[in-house]
Amino acid sequence: MVDGSSSTDDSPAATPQDGTRRGFRSWSGALRWMAGIAILLVLALVAGLVTTVVLVRRPWPQTSGELEVPGLESEVRVLRDDAGIPQIYADTLHDLMLAQGFVHAQDRFFEMDVRRHATAGRLSELFGEDGLESDLVVRTLGWRQVAEQELTMLRPATRSALDAYAEGVNAYISDRSPSEMALEYTLLGLTGLDYTPEKWSAVDSIAWLKAMAWDLRGNLEEEIGRALASAAVGPEAVDELYPAYPFDRHPPIVQQGGLLGDVFDQDVASAGTELLQRPAPGGRRTVAALAGIRDVLAGVPALLGKGDGLGSNAWVVDGEHTSTGSPILANDPHLGISLPGVWAQVGLHCRRITSDCPMDVSGFSFSGVPGVVIGHNRDIAWGFTNLGPDVTDLYVERVAGDLWQSGGRALPMTTREEVIEVRDGEDVEVTVRSTDHGPLLTDLVDVDEELDALEVADDGLVEQVDDVAGAALDAEEAGWDVGVSLAWTALEPHPTADALLALDLATDWDSFRAALADFAVPGQNVVYADTRGHIGYQATGRVPVRRAGHVGRAPAAGWVRSTAWTGRYVPYDAMPNVLDPDSGIIATANQAVIDPRRYPLRLTDDWDQGYRSTRINELLAADDELSVDEMAAIQLDDWSAIGQALTPYLLKIDLPAGYYSDGQRLLRTWNYRQSADSGAAAYFNVVWRELLQRTFADELPAALEPDGGDRWFTVVSRILRRSSNHWWDDVETDEVERRDDILRDAMMAARDELTALQSPNADEWSWGELHELELRSATLGESGIGVVEWLFNRGGWDVAGGSSLVNATASDASEGYEVVTAPSMRMVVPLDDLDAARWINLTGVSGHAFHPNYTDQTDLWARGETLAWPFTEEAVADAAEDELTLTPDS
Repeated sequence: MVDGSSSTDDSPAATPQDGTRRGFRSWSGALRWMAGIAILLVLALVAGLVTTVVLVRRPWPQTSGELEVPGLESEVRVLRDDAGIPQIYADTLHDLMLAQGFVHAQDRFFEMDVRRHATAGRLSELFGEDGLESDLVVRTLGWRQVAEQELTMLRPATRSALDAYAEGVNAYISDRSPSEMALEYTLLGLTGLDYTPEKWSAVDSIAWLKAMAWDLRGNLEEEIGRALASAAVGPEAVDELYPAYPFDRHPPIVQQGGLLGDVFDQDVASAGTELLQRPAPGGRRTVAALAGIRDVLAGVPALLGKGDGLGSNAWVVDGEHTSTGSPILANDPHLGISLPGVWAQVGLHCRRITSDCPMDVSGFSFSGVPGVVIGHNRDIAWGFTNLGPDVTDLYVERVAGDLWQSGGRALPMTTREEVIEVRDGEDVEVTVRSTDHGPLLTDLVDVDEELDALEVADDGLVEQVDDVAGAALDAEEAGWDVGVSLAWTALEPHPTADALLALDLATDWDSFRAALADFAVPGQNVVYADTRGHIGYQATGRVPVRRAGHVGRAPAAGWVRSTAWTGRYVPYDAMPNVLDPDSGIIATANQAVIDPRRYPLRLTDDWDQGYRSTRINELLAADDELSVDEMAAIQLDDWSAIGQALTPYLLKIDLPAGYYSDGQRLLRTWNYRQSADSGAAAYFNVVWRELLQRTFADELPAALEPDGGDRWFTVVSRILRRSSNHWWDDVETDEVERRDDILRDAMMAARDELTALQSPNADEWSWGELHELELRSATLGESGIGVVEWLFNRGGWDVAGGSSLVNATASDASEGYEVVTAPSMRMVVPLDDLDAARWINLTGVSGHAFHPNYTDQTDLWARGETLAWPFTEEAVADAAEDELTLTPDS
């Protein structure tokens, strides 16, 4: 429950519903109060270019010479190559972690500062009421409180690393003014923000893991989507819109083994069991509450990205499939696009490997978190893809005041008070209420207002009342109201941070698996290779064991005690894993982990449909002499499965000769590849978008419009075979449309669209011109002020690939064609020669606008190129362009 200090119309911060209507879709929203910056900047430019250059360059890091850094025990060397990537050398683990914190702060402190405000529910302190919607959700979920609890659970070595890292960050910010740390602080200061950053703490680092878990949380959107779709088109149609995983066509990750008691054994077989799903609570008030919650949750800043485009590719092959006879591992996580990018490349090297200083690792880190998340050390390499286990459940609750019903009893909710400070506004007081299942999300929603919106909306919503829904309505008559709570494993403290440090120090399969035992959220697929020639796979994450009849596919009745989680989790040793599989290939691309017929424990039902993974497996199996270059080329594969499935039907459509048949002419010679210069790919993707709109928009609410990703590949592929399937009919017309009617209209509309967007000459069309990559700063880059956005945003890259392709530069078909998620980095590691590894970042290591390393890797990334990735000390020294010595405080 939220209480502001004023209820007048000119106090929009008073209720969270106003924030929902505004739609906080980035960290800063509109930032209307920044309009004056544009005038000030223009005056500054007119007054003198030199002044402007000084302001821009003032925060840039010193990368050569010497710097005194308080807290160091001995000298630390920081070598940077021409991409600015730091390789850090120290004598102790304490100094190594401290130096990493210092270097991260040099390159990206503003990003780190905004992230910790976001994860603490304190964006409003920096950005005013535009940050309020996000803060309300984060405070309700209690990310910061969970992080504080987790800090007390960590191993001493992990705690020491976090504290040393924080020392380094604080050493950087202690003697610098905000304008010396980021241009963004200078501009915010011009708006009147009087701000001095607080000291960094270990909790600031741990809280980032909560944000990572939130963005990769699994099937919460599908759970809400099924409920809304059931209300719109009926429960039977939901199975068509959310199809089961096609195990017969797309093999899972692990294709051998099963459970032997509570332990997964790769050499045994195991039969599965089928769980039945209880009906979800229905009724218009429940539907209204879920629709409002969906909007509110969308307002949380996506620090890693959101939507069906989130995912990753990772694979590893053994020496039988490579030209060198040693394993090669590849990884490219598909995350939201941002500037700076998600990853900060770094090398962390103890000068002498000892028990006191055992680290020698290089890879991709998160600014704000010590260590390397993905990469390799001198013994092993690893990569991540999102497992996406079902670790969230929504519960429709019966509530009355601060009471909720469970098993026929009225129980008190737990409550806590939060106060959100709002820049240039009054504080907002929040009462967070929770049932035994979790926090009550409906306290962030005006259900009556949502209900009124449903009453007048022409979006096809109809009332679905089953037995459980009838019970809900009876409860309302007895004085109970509808609430919705969230159960989520990430709200239960667990020492996930232990896993990251232990992973960096792992030396073989056993220590690798032991490190991942603490990796609770978000659940991941982790591929492995080592210098001894072994390859492997391990599934991670705390997955709740649910009672029979409740499988988490739709919101559950919270007042029915048997729907509650059992309090047990899938044992780590029971999670699927395999070492040196018979095939010699392990490919993960968010597909199903294992066939349920051999594995009875339920991880989720909402897997990626498997188009990327099947393509990857085919390409890997076709070559027994794979090289680093060939593995990198597979990462760029832009072959379209839906292109192959749909194009034959498009070629059979009878179109008027000439103008409207030009696109069809391009398709006749199309190889189903979506290269940036392909006119056929441009035409196909516009047809695809038009087809989705014309087939489904007449029956689904706007919130469920097709985004064109892997689920829709399956949905459309299935109905293509039936020309009179009910989805083809437009219910808003008097006629009964069939498949070919929709295809013809989509093709003709696509021709008109491309004429308007690109050229009347079909030979001048190109997919890349439609499918552009625009990198935007999530804070001031979304200010709405042209000159401010010009300072921080970069764009205009024409890129290949597309949604649910191996080169997964996804767009959202409900919005347009621009890239919304993409490979956030690419890496390929040969285990026989670590200096021959290759890597690339979506942006660059620097978070400072106009710095040479701000977007210097993006041009290479867009062309599919990579950088050399030196690892040994000699190779790093040969590649070094700058050397900075950090010395203890005299």
